Amino acid sequence: MVRLSVLTFAFAIAAGATALAQFPAQPPPVKGPAGGDTGTEKERDACHPDVVKYCQTQLQVNPNDVLGILGCLQANRAKISKACQTVLASHGQ
Repeated sequence: MVRLSVLTFAFAIAAGATALAQFPAQPPPVKGPAGGDTGTEKERDACHPDVVKYCQTQLQVNPNDVLGILGCLQANRAKISKACQTVLASHGQ
C-alpha cells in the first residue's frame, strides 16, 4: 500500500515537471513603481502624447494603472501615433 502511494506521488511530480517544461521561458518584464511593465524612457516618450490625448479618464482614476492605460491605447490604436504603435507591437500588444 505504501509502495503504491510512493509510486503515485513520484508519477505526479514527474507529470508536473513535464507539463511545466512545455512552456517556453519568458524574459522578465521591466518593472516600474507600480509593478507593471513600463518600458524604456524612449518608449514612454513615444506614447506619452497619445496617453495624454486619449486616456485622460485612466490618468484621472489611477495614473499608475499600467494595464488600464495599455487597454486605452489598444482601444485607440487607429488614432495613436506610429511611434506608439511601434512600441506596442514591440511588446507584443
